[in-house]
Amino acid sequence: MTRQMAPEVLIFGGAGLISLLAFAALILAPAIGSFGRTWEKATAAALSLIVLVVLVAIGVAAGAAIVYYWDSISTLFS
Repeated sequence: MTRQMAPEVLIFGGAGLISLLAFAALILAPAIGSFGRTWEKATAAALSLIVLVVLVAIGVAAGAAIVYYWDSISTLFS
């Protein structure tokens, strides 16, 4: 018997994949291509990945804050 994935998993997985591809094409590739030496390319890649991790952490923190304070936030819209 095959088990089907929930639609949310497919949607969030697809969004994550598109986001990673966009990061690689729009941030990582130009950063690496801007330098000629190997150590410069490695440093640019490492710094780009650090920026990615920080942006993901900010997104997770914002999401957690919204979930935690949802009762207070929802009263603003009603």
